[in-house]
Amino acid sequence: MKVNKNYKNIAQSYLFSTIAQKVNEFTKNNPDKKVIRLGIGDVTLPLCEAVVNALKLASDEMGKQETFKGYGPEQGYDFLKEEIQKYYANHNVELDSDEIFISDGAKSDLGNILDLFDKDNTVLVPDPVYPVYVDTNTMAGRKIIFTDANAANDFLPLPDNSIKADIIYLCSPNNPTGAVYNKDQLKKWVDYANENNAVILFDAAYECFITDNNLPRSIYEIEGAKTCAIEFCSFSKMAGFTGTRCGWTVVPKSLSFEDMNLNKMWLRRQTTKFNGVPYIVQKGAQAVFSDEGQKQIQQNLSYYKENAKLISDVLTKHNIWHIGGKHSPYIWLKCPNNMTSWEFFDYLLNNVQIVGTPGSGFGKNGEGYFRLTSFGSRENTKEAVERLDKFLQ
Repeated sequence: MKVNKNYKNIAQSYLFSTIAQKVNEFTKNNPDKKVIRLGIGDVTLPLCEAVVNALKLASDEMGKQETFKGYGPEQGYDFLKEEIQKYYANHNVELDSDEIFISDGAKSDLGNILDLFDKDNTVLVPDPVYPVYVDTNTMAGRKIIFTDANAANDFLPLPDNSIKADIIYLCSPNNPTGAVYNKDQLKKWVDYANENNAVILFDAAYECFITDNNLPRSIYEIEGAKTCAIEFCSFSKMAGFTGTRCGWTVVPKSLSFEDMNLNKMWLRRQTTKFNGVPYIVQKGAQAVFSDEGQKQIQQNLSYYKENAKLISDVLTKHNIWHIGGKHSPYIWLKCPNNMTSWEFFDYLLNNVQIVGTPGSGFGKNGEGYFRLTSFGSRENTKEAVERLDKFLQ
């Protein structure tokens, strides 16, 4: 019996586990000091009332013979897929219902989608990047090449025709940098993928934070994307489903390679390896798109955006270079005084008891940078900003 030795090639300690160990050690040695976490990627506001009510009603249905649901369709119930269709239509994107697949979150599908592709494909990943893109392909033994995201290109790399890639990961708004591609920039990636017979795996988990109508919230707003792109979305940040687990993946029916249709392949994969998202959860997700649900989740999103503005304003006041925060919950800043990412992490923790995320944990181009997030409470965010303001003076 042989094991998958590619696991030797991935970091045994996840970035956030290392952070947790450092914070736990500090709090153990300094029990009287309050630590404020601005590195958290999890939401803190509860599910909105419309969603909670829908979850309760669906739970009651499961307790009655006439409304009980057993196994549901692996690709999701039509009532939720139809709402997602309408959501896309609001952004001038037309999708067929059978191009939408309900999942338990973008993270799962970003890894599972790799079942469709040969292990000999070359993968192109921006650096810095969400670690899941790299780790899942490393586990499969694929060759990974990186394209540089840096301050010179506003952390939005564009295709290099001298590089040949088969699978391309893009994330916009980006995690960790908060940078957002415009339509012209995405068109260059779409053209590159179509010309090179490549597929784009487009992570749009943070599209709900975009407020500028000129910025694309879906890659399918770009002409030609349906022949080269798969899109992943999530209710996690949109509606606080980080603990409830629900998302969706769009696989266009016009997406084919080597005479094989990826939509049909993904359907076959899901019906074999996935039992679907619980009915109760899908009813809660459906409520997100109701008039009441949309109003309530926009209030929550505005709350996080205001937190981001508070953080951005204090950094601007002290002339600390940063991007993100406007169309993203993430603020990506340059560490002052040429500190390394981990030096700045320790500096903030020890001096003002603020926890962020070292940029080096997202790739070599993240070295010297630092990620803060807006997902904390308003009270803690204000206190952290006051500490930073006083400290940076």
